[in-house]
Amino acid sequence: MQQQPRPVWAHFATLCAIPRSSLHEAALREHLIRWAQTRGIAHVVDDTGNLILRKPASPGCESAPGVILQGHLDMVCQANAGTVHDFERDAINAQVRDGWVVAENTTLGADNGIGVALALAALEQPGLVHPPLEVLLTVNEESGMDGARGLVAGTLRGKTLINLDTEEWGHFYLGCAGGVDVEVRRECLQERVPRDYVILRFDVSGLRGGHSGIDIHLGRGNAIKLLAEALRDLLAHTDVRLIEMRGGSARNAIPREAFAVCALPAAAVPGIDDWTEHRLAAWRERFAEDDPKVAFRYEMDEMPLGDALQQPERDRVLIFLDVCMNGVSRMSDDFTGVVDTSDNLGVLGLARGVFKATFKVRSLHDDRADALADKLVTHAQGYELSAHKDGAYPGWTPNPSSSLLELCQQVYTREFGSSAHLQVIHAGLECGLLAASHPHLDMISFGPDIRGAHAPGEKVEIGSVARCWQLLKAVLQALAKQQP
Repeated sequence: MQQQPRPVWAHFATLCAIPRSSLHEAALREHLIRWAQTRGIAHVVDDTGNLILRKPASPGCESAPGVILQGHLDMVCQANAGTVHDFERDAINAQVRDGWVVAENTTLGADNGIGVALALAALEQPGLVHPPLEVLLTVNEESGMDGARGLVAGTLRGKTLINLDTEEWGHFYLGCAGGVDVEVRRECLQERVPRDYVILRFDVSGLRGGHSGIDIHLGRGNAIKLLAEALRDLLAHTDVRLIEMRGGSARNAIPREAFAVCALPAAAVPGIDDWTEHRLAAWRERFAEDDPKVAFRYEMDEMPLGDALQQPERDRVLIFLDVCMNGVSRMSDDFTGVVDTSDNLGVLGLARGVFKATFKVRSLHDDRADALADKLVTHAQGYELSAHKDGAYPGWTPNPSSSLLELCQQVYTREFGSSAHLQVIHAGLECGLLAASHPHLDMISFGPDIRGAHAPGEKVEIGSVARCWQLLKAVLQALAKQQP
């Protein structure tokens, strides 16, 4: 990549070339270790798999308090239907379009590849004046925050931490949502499909999807919810035997696609065209502004008749999926326009009678996340589905009197002629977990403009990356002048 600043884009190109899905960051980590060794940069890999890189302060700045730059190595892996891409083997196809770097048919990994690239560029930038520098690159942030969760207290030496994992230039983030997963499951009873039935596959596609925290308030369709709604409506017209149902691929991404394999009476098939067109027209009207490309289609399937859910089991599953809570449940009282509490039905699987669904619950208040998760568990149990909470992590409580925030505001105003906005984010940054293990840290987060994170078509604005680089260098130079 030839964009400016070249050091940042060169590192990002490397990250695009090396597959790094969650739980599969080892190849990238080994590459970065070799990179550090050739530059005399010390490295440590902790028991969880996090990579920590350390560089001494610039001459004369040895007494300045240490600074930590933090990001995560993994990325969310999503591809459009029909796109052949193996996220464990294939490089990301990044292209420049109208001032943005974009991956048109997959996720790009700018979340958090640009943050990692900024930190690595800072480690090798000639002439950059900086305090003692640590770069913490965590693993498995996107599917469990395992890296931050497993960081042992006392591992980090610095006093301040700059998280580089937010997606809106011109904003300093000083707080984030915590979260918890809810897992729902049932082994459903099955029965043979009647002989005079035929197999059809129904597909919901074309939805925009997006980040289940940042985009949850935008009114976009959830493919799983729409499919359940459609099948319940079809049941009002004919018998439907549910064989298989799948949707979504990550609990922290709004599902863009879902499908169901069903058996219907052969006599009902001639009316399916009109029903499908009517259902799609209703959705296109409903989502005209938020998801105008929603698509709904069916096709005949030649698979042999076999087993489907017993009818009470089918009703149980479809009603639960149709009426379960999904989306925003509360807006923040303290931050205008910011979601306080939400949930996302992110992944659904139903095959051979085994039903599984995963929800991602988020809140700026840990007790509210827990309360909403409890409601989801109770709701599921009301349909005789087993459910439990898992993977809870704390939010990051804002500290408006942060000395790091004050310094960053001063630097931002000097560099760009205006003040940065202050914000909290309805997404899970690792800052909450890092604060739990290292409570002394003074933290802030900033990043470039990224659009469509966690969905195909993800893109990052080139000019905002340059401004982030300018700000990061200036902040490090200002911190280098501080005395302990």
